[in-house]
This record gives sequence, C-alpha cells and structure tokens, in this order.
Amino acid sequence: MDNNNGENNTPANLLFALDIGTRSVIGLVGEQLDNSIKILHCERQEHHTRAMLDGQIHDVMEVASVLSDVKTKLEKSCGPLKMVSVAAAGRALCTIKASAEIESSGRGVLSPSDERSLELAAIQNAQRQLATSQAIPDPTSYYCVGYSVIKFSLDHTVLKSLVGQRGRLAAIEVIATFLPRQVIDSLQSAVETVGLEISTLTLEPIAAINVLIPPTMRHLNLTLVDVGAGTSDVAITRDGSVIAYGMVPFAGDEITEAISQAYLLDFNVAEGVKRQLNETTQNVSFTDVLGLPQEIPVKDILDSISTKVCELAQAIAAQIVELNGSSPQAVLLVGGGSLTPLLAKTLAEALELPPARVAIRRPDAVENIVDIPPDLCTPDAVTPLGILKLANSRTLHFVNVTLNNEPLHLFNLGSLTIADALLTAGLDIRNLRGRPGLGITICINGETKFIPGTHHTPGKITLNGEQAELNAALHENDIITVAKGTDGSTPAPPLNEVAQIPAGYQVKINEDIHQVTPFISVNKLPADPNTKLKDRDDVSYYIPYNLEDVLKQAGQSSECIDYFYTMNGTERIFSLWPKYTIIRNQAEITAIPSTKIQPNDKIALQPLPKPTIGELLGMAEEIGDHITITFNGKKHTISTRQYTFRLNGAPAELSTVVPSGSNVEYSCTEQPAPMLSSVLLAVKFDPRTLPNGKRVDTLINGQHAEYTAPVKNGDSIEVVVIN
Repeated sequence: MDNNNGENNTPANLLFALDIGTRSVIGLVGEQLDNSIKILHCERQEHHTRAMLDGQIHDVMEVASVLSDVKTKLEKSCGPLKMVSVAAAGRALCTIKASAEIESSGRGVLSPSDERSLELAAIQNAQRQLATSQAIPDPTSYYCVGYSVIKFSLDHTVLKSLVGQRGRLAAIEVIATFLPRQVIDSLQSAVETVGLEISTLTLEPIAAINVLIPPTMRHLNLTLVDVGAGTSDVAITRDGSVIAYGMVPFAGDEITEAISQAYLLDFNVAEGVKRQLNETTQNVSFTDVLGLPQEIPVKDILDSISTKVCELAQAIAAQIVELNGSSPQAVLLVGGGSLTPLLAKTLAEALELPPARVAIRRPDAVENIVDIPPDLCTPDAVTPLGILKLANSRTLHFVNVTLNNEPLHLFNLGSLTIADALLTAGLDIRNLRGRPGLGITICINGETKFIPGTHHTPGKITLNGEQAELNAALHENDIITVAKGTDGSTPAPPLNEVAQIPAGYQVKINEDIHQVTPFISVNKLPADPNTKLKDRDDVSYYIPYNLEDVLKQAGQSSECIDYFYTMNGTERIFSLWPKYTIIRNQAEITAIPSTKIQPNDKIALQPLPKPTIGELLGMAEEIGDHITITFNGKKHTISTRQYTFRLNGAPAELSTVVPSGSNVEYSCTEQPAPMLSSVLLAVKFDPRTLPNGKRVDTLINGQHAEYTAPVKNGDSIEVVVIN
C-alpha cells in the first residue's frame, strides 16, 4: 500500500516495524534522522497459543490480538500508528534470477530513478518467468515479496551502482523472491484487523542480511541462517552480492516438541525448559502434564534432544550446500532458534567447518541504526531491526485496487498497469481479446472449399468506469472491470448450405412411381443434405441419370442372372441379362444399363425365360455338315450329324427348358450318307397320313429304294401311293 495515500496520523519521520514470528511479535518504532534511524520504542510479546506454525498464520484473530497489544503499548509512547513495515518468513519460498537492460546512450548521466526503473523491470521479468514456469502448480498464486541486486553493469563492465555513470547499455541482474499468496494474505489480514496498513513488505532473510552482512562484506562467501520457531531462513552472499535465498521448514519448535514428547510437558512449559538449557545450569525443574514435579539434569535433556538437533542441522546444511554448491566460508546464526543448544556445533560438523566458523550473532552495532537498547542486542532482534532499516528504503509497496468487485493488493513496481493487475489475479490476457473461430476445409466432388470460422467478440476493460487499455496506469483505489471476450466458433454447416445438391425427379418402373434422389456420401459413408460437416470431410454427391443407377436406387437389380448346370459331367454357368424397355414420348426404346434416363420415363422390366438346351449349347437348330434333298417336291436340309439330348436322365430336345442346377447330356453321331429312313424322319414324314389299305413305294431319283438305301446330296425322294 502506498503510504502517500489515505489518512496517516503517524509523524512523517517515524518508522514502525513489526516482526510477526512463529513464537513472538516484536514491534519497533524509530525516528528517521538524516542518514540514520534512532530507536525510540520497543515492545515484545509472545503468542498465547500456537497461532502460527512454520511461519504461516493459522489463527488470524489470535495473532491480531497480540499485534493489537503491541501496537497499543507503542502508541502510548509515540502516538497513533497507521503505516507499518513487515517481513514474511520464507515458507514455500520460490526464487528466480532475472535481468533487464536499457539503452542509456541518450539518457546522459544515469540517475537514481533510472537505476530504480531498471530494478523494477528486472522484477517484472522475474514475474513473467514465474507466470510461465512449470516448477510450481499455480504461479499466479505467488507474490513477489523482495529482491536483491546481484550486479549492475554498464557496457558489460560490472559496477556497484549506476548512479552518476554514463554509457550506452545499462543492465542489471537480480534475485527475486516469491511466496504463496496465502502467506501474504493472512499476514495482511492480521495487520488490517488492528487498523494498520502495510507500507512495505520484505522477506525475513533479506531484512536480516541487511543488518549483519552489509555490501562491504558480501565479497565473502557467507551464509546467514535465521533460525526462528517455525522456519529456518537462509541467505548466501558471494562475489559482492546476495546469490540465493532458501528456507528449511524446521526450526526451534522441533526441539521444543522433542522435549515435550520426552517429558510429557505442555508445549509452553517445554519452551521454558529449552530456554534454561545453558552451560551455567546443571538441573532444570518443571511439572509434567500429570502434575508430577521433576528435576532433570541438563545433560540428560540435551541427550534426549540431540537427535532432533542433528536432524535440524543436517536439513540446514543440505539447503546451504544446495544453494551454494559447497560449504561457505562461515555461517552466521540469528533468530531465537539459533540459541538452541548444540545447534552451532552440530551445524559446523555437518558442513565440515571449524566450530569457530559457525557463530551466533547479535546486533550489537548496526550500520545506520543508533541507540540500540540492550534488550534488542539478542539474536531474535536481528530481523526486526532489519525490517526497520528497510522501512524507508526502496522495498516493495502495496497499491490497493478493485478488480471485478474483488479487492486486489498489488506490489507497486513503479509503473503499475492494468496488465500487471490481471497477471497478479491470474487472468490470461490473451483470453480478453477472444480468438476467431478456426475455419474448416472440405472437399466437394474433388474440389477443395474453405469455410471460415465465426468472428470473435473483443473483451472490454474499464478503469473507474471509463474504457481503458491494458497499458493504462493504476493508482491507489482504482476500480477495474474486465469482461472477457468470447471466442469465435468453428463452423459445422449442413451439407446443403455449402453444396448445390441437384433436385430429384420421377420415373415409373413397372407401373410403380419412383422418386429418383441424389446419391450423397461423406467420407465414403451414406449421408443426407442435413449432415453436419467438419474439417477435412470428403463429400461426394451425384444424381442418378443412367438406367443401372436408377434401378439400383429403386432396389431393382440390373445385373445378370446366373444359371448353374452340368453338361456331360462338367459344371458350367449360363448368364442371362435382363431386358429393359423405356417408353419415352410414346416411343419404345430397348435399353441397356448405361442408357440415360430422363424425368417421367417409363421403365419396363421384361421377364426372363429360362434357357433351353439349344441356348446352353448355342444351337438354335441342328447345325453342322448337311446335304440338300427334295422330298415330294420340297427342298430340305438334312444334317449329316445325329444329336441325342437328355435332361436329368430323360430324353430332351434343343427347345427343352433347363432349370438351374440341371444335368444335361448330349451326344453326336456322324452320318455322311444318311439312310432313307433317317431322311424321312428328318423331314417329319408321318406314315399315318397315308390312306389305309394302299401300297406305298419309296423312290430315290425315280427309282425304287429300300429304307436302308443311302441318300446323297441333291437326291429327289418321293413316297408314292400305288392304286
């Protein structure tokens, strides 16, 4: 929140800092002098219950009650307090290295505002990296709570500061820290409950490192570990800057819990026992939950917690090595948990450092802070002093806005825009504009056709009731409303909207009226004019205009009919093609399957007779070698081959009808000079036509001949009745 807005009764030169820890709350009020801060008032109070665990507020109202007590006591000495600086523990901490650069050749001498703009640009780049990160499930639920400058550079030369410099290309590299929104929201809720507004927010290890490791010491590879009650925050320096921040979700409460479990103690009683474990005390007295008084040697209690202390040291050492790549030159322990017995010694062993290189530090003297009272020269006062020191520096400030009727707290990164608010709220800016619908491509009878998608509806953004753009600047208490745009749709048109399907027509088939309709298929599957089309569909359609297609649609076969039979022991097939007649304009047309059909044609299907033996054999009559004779004055052709036919075992002739599946047999006898009797049979002479009682004579060429006499080509045969 911007401390230049809203009512503020706190004197402008007073700074108010709160260290809201897992175990206790420390409040400091200082006076801003020219180049330093003078401590005016201090108030410390422990939580009544375990309202905070691992740096996370679990009971907002209980924490707010303690904050109210601290605030009330301080206000008795310094007057009303409105704005406060706070720090968050590194629970679920996410750190990102980011950089930014600007063309500085036209800027002249670089100013502090130029340097500040570069810092904010790098933080925004870190936010963008986080927004597209796959490292955490929901990047939009994280707040940037602090940052440290790793290095400045001007024209690729590393500098401590850009102010007063002149060059072509200014650049910066920072390490930005992010925490889950839940951590920040609960912290802000507790602060607002007691009538305070957060003016600046930082990270606890950032605050602590500004007290104990000033820039002049950061060329050393040092590690600061702020061991609180719930978390152990880690910060590492090297090569002149802070290179990493981290967190271990274990701290002093783990040791207190071990004592509580070992001796059946209330948690607060166990905390009191832990604080008595020092070199000057030999025995500790307490009463367990059963009401039994006990007096235990300090050595025994230390033995009971040694395993937990070792686990805590190992976890801190592992985080240090992970961030630093190896053991540092030295470790500085701060925070109330740093007084845990055996911790410094055990951590030195875990990092393979000399015991003297792991030390508990107290803020006896802090650069730019004067008159530190004796009760603040303790390890747990480092972080609150750091928060106070950063209270008037270039840390992150809040700006309050409303987005779609929901309050939104933004960190003031210098030039906040609507786009920053949407990014913080987790809204995808790309969805605001809407996207045009995807078009589809279909193939219609071999020709490709593209159908575009529908248009999108653009989103609408208003700022304080006025139409606004994404780059519009934000200020305290601005009201933003965002209506998302709607995407266009992908078309799914019915076939009859994209293709000119031909109209049908009528024909008559054997006196039945038939409506001829188009054949339609989509992707080779039957379809109709209302079929919905999709991308890459292959459409085919045509109207039947030949006899075969018309009959097929009407369910009439235009294919041949096969007859199966056996001829002299050999299986054979005889095919008969249907015969059609088309009546058009009172004219009859013999048709075949490919004959074109016109509207109102009458199609007659003629019944097919079953085939005869002659048709099976291709013999319309007995053919072959023959002779020509004259019988009783008429010429006849007589075959010189004699055929014999049998159908299914019975005598048959060429004209005998053969059903499908029949057995046909035939034989042929050669007769180059047939006998007279055979000729008379061939000419179908019927003796019953002769008069009864008369004598008959047969003549060949006028000469009497017997029935066995041979007949030659050209002979004349007569049957004469003799009176």
